[in-house]
Amino acid sequence: MYIQAGGVKLSVLSKTGREAVVAMLGPGDFFGEGCLAGQPLRMGSATAIAPSTVLLVGKQAMVRLLHKQRGMSDRFIAHMLARNIRIEEDLIDQLFNSSEKRLARALLLLARYGKMDKPVRVVPKISQETLAEMIGTTRSRVNFFLNKFKKLGFIEYDGDIPLKVNSSLLSVVLND
Repeated sequence: MYIQAGGVKLSVLSKTGREAVVAMLGPGDFFGEGCLAGQPLRMGSATAIAPSTVLLVGKQAMVRLLHKQRGMSDRFIAHMLARNIRIEEDLIDQLFNSSEKRLARALLLLARYGKMDKPVRVVPKISQETLAEMIGTTRSRVNFFLNKFKKLGFIEYDGDIPLKVNSSLLSVVLND
């Protein structure tokens, strides 16, 4: 599947019913590519987080496109490599960083810092519960850190998301 507009949340559910958000995707992103590698069952769920347009490409059609259209193949490979790098970074973040630093990094990524010449600064509408699921902590801890970031001037936040991320939030991620 290819996101043409909007946004999609990828999540998994544990046997005990706990949800973990594994990716927040936007326009230009692919998902559901596990079938190309022979994955027989979905590992999680995809949920639209905004009005979205998603192009569904059948497995055989996608395989044909990848073999016949070099530009498409190059774009797809670049996407998969970037996604793999992001997953590795997320794992390292989860293993070695505090929940405060994980939240700061998640907000910066959602505001697309490092993705383009000029970040969007505004985090897409996302609940504190979803942020908690993304970083592996509780909603109350997310609320505490959001208020702390606001007090320090790292974000502009009035209790509702979307919020604005200031580049000064980078200092939370960069400082040990």
